[in-house]
Amino acid sequence: MEVVFRKYQGLGNDFLVVDDPALIPALGPSEVRRLCDRHLGVGGDGVLFCGVRDGRPFMRVVNADGTTPQMCGNGVRCVALHLFERGDVGEAPFELDTDAGPHRVAVHAPGPLGDVEVWMRAPSLAPSDLPLASDAPWRDAPIEVLGHALRVTGVSMGNPHAVTFDDVPRDAVGPALELDPRFPERVNVGFASNLREGGFDLAVWERGVGFTQACGTGACAAAVAAVETGRAVRGAPLRVVLPGGPLTITVGAPGEPVRMRGPAAFVFSGVAVL
Repeated sequence: MEVVFRKYQGLGNDFLVVDDPALIPALGPSEVRRLCDRHLGVGGDGVLFCGVRDGRPFMRVVNADGTTPQMCGNGVRCVALHLFERGDVGEAPFELDTDAGPHRVAVHAPGPLGDVEVWMRAPSLAPSDLPLASDAPWRDAPIEVLGHALRVTGVSMGNPHAVTFDDVPRDAVGPALELDPRFPERVNVGFASNLREGGFDLAVWERGVGFTQACGTGACAAAVAAVETGRAVRGAPLRVVLPGGPLTITVGAPGEPVRMRGPAAFVFSGVAVL
């Protein structure tokens, strides 16, 4: 089987974009793992299936380990740029269907290095939305992981996130908290640091992937956590600096979408043989 793909990256979070609908049912978890293997395949943090279905642009994400998350913020920007360059969408903001629902997207600067804004879904701290086995939302909830005490805020951005502003051993706490039984569908873990006026630094342990160069939904979740715990001001743009570079995140009023703006870039195209 030949797989035609185009590789994109958003702040170093890299994906293989596949826009052939016939390949979607053919590329199962094992095939995606082979494609994303950085030694035996093309290499990537996941595969993004996309196209236009019934007149509506859509995206489906499969992680490098073959699991299927509901949403990927960096992936949305990459798919939006791809669909724009392919002529499927224009300059006006459009809706992109995802497994986490439709998201409004605008390509502000097309080209090899694009500037894309995404109106992410409204965040939720409700335990049932993450899901989280708790009777109440976690806002700086004190917990212990592998003997390390930390405070965690749980945020759903269509996918589950646990955010801490405490200084703990990330390499140990990240994978352990991902598999904590209080998160029955596992969880992405955000480690925020260097909090300052107008922003902070962030590293994200992504479920099914590990630490990545950037995580768009993780940046949004961390910004929400900062606002909900009084560390940042609601409505003010926050510069969230990930290992791959910065994103601008604006947390609106409760119930409003979180706005994310940042780059997406075409890397190369090719054909993989499976």
